[in-house]
Amino acid sequence: MVETSVASANEALFRPVRAGNAFEETVERLLQAIRLGVVGAGERLPSERELAERLGVSRVTLREAIRALADAGYVESRRGRYGGTFVNENLPEPAQSKTREIDAAAFEDALCLRHVLETGAAEAAAARTLSPADRQHLKTTLAEAAAADLVDYRRKDSRLHLAIAEVTASSSLTTAMADARTRVNQLLDCIPLLEPNLEHSNAQHEAIVDAILAGDPVAARHAMAEHIEGTASLLRAFLS
Repeated sequence: MVETSVASANEALFRPVRAGNAFEETVERLLQAIRLGVVGAGERLPSERELAERLGVSRVTLREAIRALADAGYVESRRGRYGGTFVNENLPEPAQSKTREIDAAAFEDALCLRHVLETGAAEAAAARTLSPADRQHLKTTLAEAAAADLVDYRRKDSRLHLAIAEVTASSSLTTAMADARTRVNQLLDCIPLLEPNLEHSNAQHEAIVDAILAGDPVAARHAMAEHIEGTASLLRAFLS
């Protein structure tokens, strides 16, 4: 049976995910299993109950991840006695082949640079005594990102992240952030926008801005790190 081959092939693929980015990491684990052939084309994934238990996520989170992969063309759900979630016979073309070949070293370099710059920016912003204009700038860009539709989300999301760099009062950091964000956006443009991820990102954005406004550098850095790790999980899932 497929379930037996999945379990024996690599238990690590379906190990418990971290709570902070449960949806994103669930998508990553499922895609890894599909891409590595642990669950082959036309084969059925383990049951919803088994997957939820092994990944340590709620069934709601698991269903959102499966729905996202179905929308992206990787799996399909079938009803009935022999139903379940099946890997599609014809999988989507790897995203990078539709645009350009993505160099693995450059990919990881972009993610590493983003992590260092953005966590540092959040920490630095929270450590400053912000002016009323700075505080309003953060609140305004946060609200705009939260209200953005799918078409405009990437731009509004980028604007918020740049606003965090801007309130550090370091023009060099803001310039570096803009360059790093441009590189990351080129990668993000290669993967689909997933509604549950956007909702999760908006909640994380709020936590980041709240920590900055509260003057808590440790919390701001931690919240930003968690947010960036979620994005990195999705990029590795779709592009690695």
